[in-house]
Amino acid sequence: MNLSNMVNAANKITALTLVAGGSYAEREAWITTALQNLPPQEYQQKSGVLLEGLPAGIMPLQPSTTLSVERIAPGCFCCIGQLAMRVSLNRLLRQKLGHFFIAINDAQHVASLQSSLNQPPYAALVTCQNVITL
Repeated sequence: MNLSNMVNAANKITALTLVAGGSYAEREAWITTALQNLPPQEYQQKSGVLLEGLPAGIMPLQPSTTLSVERIAPGCFCCIGQLAMRVSLNRLLRQKLGHFFIAINDAQHVASLQSSLNQPPYAALVTCQNVITL
């Protein structure tokens, strides 16, 4: 299924939380806690996480039947990491997630990432509910 078919087939918009700054471990820990605290109607749906950076030790977020996790190498999403981000983002959004988290290293790039997500085709697929800066 290509992305245009995915947009046409989408029957709801995925709630998105952007997490920026802090260390990789801090971002992953914050998302782990947030997932545990999702409202019951969202907790029962599949969630997805796109993490920029490589873990150094314990990885609390593990893929399961209710959680998809994609980790991509560090690199500014709006500059050198854009292709990796888009491929991983498209793969995750095909799953019609109830909630979606994107975690990036540099909080200075949140506005650029939000701008990209507000453009087609992503504007029809996600709505940013929160921006968390660590």
